[in-house]
Amino acid sequence: MSGVGVIVILSVISTMFFAFDPSQAFNHFYLTISLPSFIFGCTFLSLACYLLFDKRSYFSSQVLMYFSAIFGLRYLIHSFISIVALTEPWFHQLEQFLLYFDVAAHSILGFTLLIWMQGAERFATLSAISRAQYLGKHDSLTGALNRGQVMSKLSDKMQELAEANKVNKSQVKLAVFLIDIKQFKFVNDTYGLKVGDYILGEIASRLNHSVFIPQAVGRLSGDSFMFVIEFEQLSHVNRAVNHIHELIERCFRYEQQEITIQGSVGYCFYPDDADKSEDLLQKANLALHHAETNNIASVAFEEGMQAQGRHLVLMEKQLRSAIANDEFILYYQPQLNLFTNKLEGVEALVRWQHPEKGLLSPGDFLTELETLGMHNEFDNYILAKACQASERWFKLYQRRVAIAVNITAVEFQNEQLVTNIQMLLHKYSIPSKYIELEITENVVMTDITRAMDSIVKLQNMGIKVSIDDFGTGYSSLAYLRDLPIDKIKIDRSFINEVAINDSDLTIVKSMIDLSHGLGKRVLAEGVETVEQLNLLRHLGCDAVQGFFISKPLPESKLVRYLKKK
Repeated sequence: MSGVGVIVILSVISTMFFAFDPSQAFNHFYLTISLPSFIFGCTFLSLACYLLFDKRSYFSSQVLMYFSAIFGLRYLIHSFISIVALTEPWFHQLEQFLLYFDVAAHSILGFTLLIWMQGAERFATLSAISRAQYLGKHDSLTGALNRGQVMSKLSDKMQELAEANKVNKSQVKLAVFLIDIKQFKFVNDTYGLKVGDYILGEIASRLNHSVFIPQAVGRLSGDSFMFVIEFEQLSHVNRAVNHIHELIERCFRYEQQEITIQGSVGYCFYPDDADKSEDLLQKANLALHHAETNNIASVAFEEGMQAQGRHLVLMEKQLRSAIANDEFILYYQPQLNLFTNKLEGVEALVRWQHPEKGLLSPGDFLTELETLGMHNEFDNYILAKACQASERWFKLYQRRVAIAVNITAVEFQNEQLVTNIQMLLHKYSIPSKYIELEITENVVMTDITRAMDSIVKLQNMGIKVSIDDFGTGYSSLAYLRDLPIDKIKIDRSFINEVAINDSDLTIVKSMIDLSHGLGKRVLAEGVETVEQLNLLRHLGCDAVQGFFISKPLPESKLVRYLKKK
């Protein structure tokens, strides 16, 4: 608008230069008639070109386009004629004709412009409605069908297939695949949400353009997709499963970044497993859950999974209630320092004081906790209870005791682990050296880079990290050198017969010598006889724990043990 204003002002000023000088009549006419006609002509022709290539084509826009072209030509021709034939007698007759022509043409143009504006508004409204209808059926991020629409399409396809099979006596079936991307949160956290969104869109595109010609592709939530195909032979399904993994694991490229991911797949069949779309979704989801919890790439639904699913639903309710009602209690097994013959610390072992079943050991509920994905919540809960106990002992008995707490793989890879521990130590005023975290070798091997990073951060805080059940993993010695841990705990399976089995004795001696050579302390688990204790002391083991030293004790009995020691 400011540019138009400047042009108008300059036009008025330039015209005024010649307004009162009779000798400049031609220049005055040129500025007031010829130049504006040229500008109007170019403007109308530009409008005609815009309407010609506009995708929103309807009748009023076409009429407006023709009138704009006519007006553009009219003003351009008039501009040129006014320059070359200004003094010709017929030019004045042309001016009279154009006067009547413009009155009629402008009236029609104004009416057409009004209709066009209404048409444009109507087109915008229809576009908005069409967009809303599209979003009502499709996921806005990936373009795949949304949950409601893909389930509706699955139901329609099931009905269509049932009718076709009755008529043709064929055995065509449907395979319903649920696909979940592994550690997709890590992708978002590492590469950014924009990259994560791109990957989701690319996955949907790859699935939609699959050579297996999907009957439906939908995004159910987050990083979860549904993929439905027809098949007659089971071998076709097996090839489809491999194909899905290939599509997901194919490298994604975004702004010179290369990202590789993996997925888990659970699937079931219509009509073999269910005859309703919601039941198919539930069973495919059970299969997917089984695949994820057992770290299997793909799993087909089996009947036993449904009973397991009902059991898990019940267990989840009970476990969450147990946490809310503080039904979990800690038992503490003392650890004896063999050089000072004094208490070195205790290992916290969880028990469930079930309101109906009594005291339950970890074997009765830990598997369900892992399957339900409650690791983080439960580990944080146990850490908090251990810190509360440490604070309580100091206030009541002026005694600080190091407490070792077991941490699962999922929690140890949680980016918030270090922050959570810092908050707990600050909240309960506990020096960091009195908290020790125990992890298994497999926890480290799940993601060794992140595990080592977490260990370094914890050690910088003053928290000790030890490897529990050492010797039972598949790469114990290979990574012992590189892991910045403080202590290893030799698994009880090597201690059971160490006093009577030369092979176990050799293994234990090698473990102790190797660990000491790498600057790491050694604790032996499962010590149950005086012979085992004396032998381990002779081998130079730093500390022991086991029934010979003490069974796991409830807090009330541990207090008496602390006073005695």
